[in-house]
Amino acid sequence: MADRILKSISTRGLKNAVRGSEYKKEALISYGLLIAGYIVLQLGAVSGLIGRNLQGQFVPICVYISLAISLNLVVGISGELSLGHAGFMAVGCFSGVLVARVVGLHLGFEPAVVLIAMFFGAVMAALAGFVIGIPILGLRGDYLAIVTLAFGEIIVNLMNVIYFGFDGNGHLKFAFNHPIEGIEDNDRIIAGAIGATGTKTMATFTMGLLLCLFTVFVVLNLKNSKQGRAIMSIRDNRIAGESIGLSVRKYKLMAFVTSAALAGMAGALYGLNFSTVAPLKFNFNTSVLILVFVVLGGVGNIWGGIIAAAILTVLPEAFRQFADYRMLTYAVVLILVMIATYNPTIKSRVSAIWAKLKPVKNKDKDKDKPKKAKKAGKEGA
Repeated sequence: MADRILKSISTRGLKNAVRGSEYKKEALISYGLLIAGYIVLQLGAVSGLIGRNLQGQFVPICVYISLAISLNLVVGISGELSLGHAGFMAVGCFSGVLVARVVGLHLGFEPAVVLIAMFFGAVMAALAGFVIGIPILGLRGDYLAIVTLAFGEIIVNLMNVIYFGFDGNGHLKFAFNHPIEGIEDNDRIIAGAIGATGTKTMATFTMGLLLCLFTVFVVLNLKNSKQGRAIMSIRDNRIAGESIGLSVRKYKLMAFVTSAALAGMAGALYGLNFSTVAPLKFNFNTSVLILVFVVLGGVGNIWGGIIAAAILTVLPEAFRQFADYRMLTYAVVLILVMIATYNPTIKSRVSAIWAKLKPVKNKDKDKDKPKKAKKAGKEGA
């Protein structure tokens, strides 16, 4: 009995050690990719190797990386399909722009204004995720995807009829489904279908990097926490999770709201990167694009989502020289990459090549096999 207990304890310790090493490896790769990418792009911009058009994509790249990582929390870690992530991005964008315009009148330090706007965008998006998540997280699979898709379209339509602006006395005015009378163009903040106008562009590449690092930190720590293991256990076997007393709705709502809050932060930074942002930008196509980042990078893979989001954000700009065929070329490249990524033949060949590149480790494993076999024989005897 004592031997069994000791073996059980050692096995648990080994599993925890493996989990810790995997966490450190994933965190190191993710943080390393972000910081290395930031340094390379900054050096390229300073040296003139990167043009102005591509430099204009620096903040959107960071925004889409953050969106891909946050959606991975729902799709990869929680195991649910969401098609309304752009809706949370829209909530964060317009609420963040509104707060930035109001706070900017009293606070001249732009980084502080951006941080306040991102915080408020996260709060509003989390609130929207909580309100939407309570009734829909009892659904599964395609039904949940359809409802989240509907939510995204509802957000876009709501933004088309919302108006905010300053009157002549500097007071904030709000109108629903009709423009605000007596407000000049310069005093408009959100103008219905036109969107957020007259926004001072305060977003920077450095702020984008900090957003990505914060998103990775939150998602990785949640994934490797007690709550994260509960979420993944429910994903793997819902019935088994319920049988040991785990609240399915509670943990799924936790992942959903956290993902929405991170999307709201990304949306706020996105809104402060452009002088005008229309609600049409946050339609179904944007939600699908974010989902493509997640699938292409590997569902549940954080650093894979970082690479996929960065590459697919740059590709349309790189193909701009093809003019009318730009998006067609982009779609063809995307299809080819998806086929190559999920083709078992290509995967096996890549694994074989990778094994040849690490002959030392393979020899060590082969040497260890007879020792393990001898130990197993002795234990059996």
